[in-house]
Amino acid sequence: MTPTQTEGPPAPPAARTAAPPEKRAPENAAQTAPERHGPEEMRDELDENPPKASSGRPRRWPWIVGALALAVVAIIFLAGARQERLRRDADAKARPRAVSVVTAAARTGDMPVYLTGLGTVTALNTVTVRSRVDGELATVAFREGQIVQKGDLLALIDPRPFQVQLEQASGQLAKDEAALQNARLDLERYKVLAAQDAVPKQQLDTQAATVAQSEGVLKTDQGQVDAARLNLVYTRITAPISGRVGLRLVDAGNQIHATDPNGLVVLTQVQPIAVIFTLPEDQLNAVRDRLRQGRKLPVDAFDRDLKRKLATGELATVDNQIDTTTGTVKLKAIFPNADDGLFPNQFVNPRLLIDTLKGVVLVPNAAIQRGTQSTFVFAVKEDQSVEVRPVEVQLTEGDTTAISKGLSAGDVVVTEGVDKLQAGSKIETGRPGAPASAGAPAPQSKSASSAARS
Repeated sequence: MTPTQTEGPPAPPAARTAAPPEKRAPENAAQTAPERHGPEEMRDELDENPPKASSGRPRRWPWIVGALALAVVAIIFLAGARQERLRRDADAKARPRAVSVVTAAARTGDMPVYLTGLGTVTALNTVTVRSRVDGELATVAFREGQIVQKGDLLALIDPRPFQVQLEQASGQLAKDEAALQNARLDLERYKVLAAQDAVPKQQLDTQAATVAQSEGVLKTDQGQVDAARLNLVYTRITAPISGRVGLRLVDAGNQIHATDPNGLVVLTQVQPIAVIFTLPEDQLNAVRDRLRQGRKLPVDAFDRDLKRKLATGELATVDNQIDTTTGTVKLKAIFPNADDGLFPNQFVNPRLLIDTLKGVVLVPNAAIQRGTQSTFVFAVKEDQSVEVRPVEVQLTEGDTTAISKGLSAGDVVVTEGVDKLQAGSKIETGRPGAPASAGAPAPQSKSASSAARS
C-alpha cells in the first residue's frame, strides 16, 4: 500500500470549504477565552454575545390572522350597510311620494239662483234745456255737474225787451177797453130812443154789433198781454226736472234762439235711475211666472268684471216683445241710486235673483274637475290618500258650486294641486296659494328617519 492509500479517501469539496468567518471559531478560542462555569459567568457571556433572533414566524402569525379577520369583518359590515342603504333608497323610490295640495271641506248652505244679463244704465228722464224765447243770455245760474231740483233757476235772458212788449200790449188793452165802454153806453141810449121810435132799429142793431166787435178786440188785446207776460216769464229758464246738469253748452252774453238745436245744457235724472238689460228668451217664462205671483225680484248691478256690486234695485217690468235678431228680451230695473253708484250710459252686469236653493252641499269651484266621461272631485281619505269620486253639479254661482249627488257635508276635497294627482296618490296639506309640489317625500316615522340617518 502506497502512502497515499494509507492516508484515507480524500475529503469532499464541501468539507474542504472553509467556514464563514463569522461562524468559524478561532483556532485558539479555547486558549484565549477564559473558562466560565457559574451563572454569573453565563450571564456575562450572554450579555457579551446575545443570541440571534429567530425568523419570527411562529410569533407574528396570530397577529396577522387577527388583522385579516378584522378586515374581513369590516368588509362584510360595510357591504351590508351599503346593501341596506341601497335597499332603503329603492324602497324610498318605490314608495309613493306625497303631493302638496290645498284642501277644503264641503259644507251645507243656501245657494241663490241668479240670472245674469248685459245692461246699460239709463236715466229715467233726460231733458235738453232750451230757451223758449230769443234774446241775450244774461246769466248762467248753475254749476256744471250740479244736482238741481225742479224749478231751480238755471239761466236768465235779458227781460227788458219783453217788459216793453208787455207794456205795449197792456196799453192797447186799456185803449180798447175804453172804446168798448163807450160803445156800450151808446147802445143803452139807442135802446131808449128805439123804444120811443126816435132812432131807426137799424141804428140800434149797428150799435150792438159795434159793442160785440169791441169786446172781440178786447179779448185779442188781453191775449197779447198774456203772451207778453208769458214771454217775460220765459226769460227765466228753470229746471224742468230734478237731476244732474251736464256741461254748459252756451256761455253768458251769447244771443240765443228758441230754434237752437243744442240748447243750453242737458239735465238727467239720476235718483232714481234705471237699468235696461237683456236675458235669453228661454228664461223669460221663469221671470214672468214670479211677476204674476206678485213677487218682488231683487236685481244687483255689478261692474264689468262681476267683482264689485254697484247698487241694488228691483225689477220693474219686462218688454212686450222679443228681439228676433238676438233671441233676447229686454227688462227694466229701478235703482234708488242714493249714493250715485250708477251713472247714465254705464255698462253693468245685472244679476236677477230668481230663486234660492236651501240646504245644499257646497264646495269651491276649484275642486270640480271635468273629464271625458263625467264630472269628479279628488276626495281625501283617512290615510291621506285621494280617490276619484264622481259628482253631479246642480248649480254654479260665483266661486261656489252646489253638488246634488256624490258628496256630503264634511267631506274634504282637493282645490289646488289637482294636476299632479291620480287615484291613490298620497298628499300633504299646504297653504292656500302655495305652489303644489310633487317632489315632497312622504312623511316618515321616527325609526325610519333614524335608520336613514345611520
